Amino acid sequence: MDVLLWIMVIACFVFSFVGLVYPIIPSVLVIWAGVLVYQFGIDPDELSWITWTMLVLLTVLLFLADYLANLHFVDRAGGSKWGMRAATIGLIAGSFVIPPFGVIIVPFILVFLVELLQKKPFQESLKVAFATLIAFLSGTLAKAVIQLIMIGVFVVDAII
Repeated sequence: MDVLLWIMVIACFVFSFVGLVYPIIPSVLVIWAGVLVYQFGIDPDELSWITWTMLVLLTVLLFLADYLANLHFVDRAGGSKWGMRAATIGLIAGSFVIPPFGVIIVPFILVFLVELLQKKPFQESLKVAFATLIAFLSGTLAKAVIQLIMIGVFVVDAII
C-alpha cells in the first residue's frame, strides 16, 4: 500500500509542474495534495513543524512572486487594469487554445487589443503586451523554482 501512496505523492509533485504551462491547474494545491497523502497515508509523525512552516511560507511566497511579477512588469509598462484582466482571461483561455503555446500567444494578443481599444498608441499597446509576456515568463520561472524548493524541503524531511 505504501508503494501506491508514494506513487501518488510523486505523481502529485510531477503534475504540479504541468500547472506552470496550464494555469488552470493549481500547482501549489497539487503539491499540498502530495504532502497530505504522505502525512495521512504513509507517516503522520515524520514531517516536522519546521517543514510545515517552510511549506506554508513558500506557498505564500509563490503567490506573491506571481502577483508581484505581473504587477511590476505590467505597471511599469503603463498597462491598465483592463489589460491585466485581459491577460488573466487570456491565460485561462490560452490553456485550451494551441496548448501549451496558447498561454503565451492568447494573453499577448488580448492585452494588445484591449490596450488599443483604450485608445493607446500602437507602440505603447505593444509594449504593454510584451511586458505581460515577460511578467508571465518571469512569474512562471519563479513559481518553478519555489515549487522545486517546496518539494526539496519535503523530501529532505520525509526521507532523510
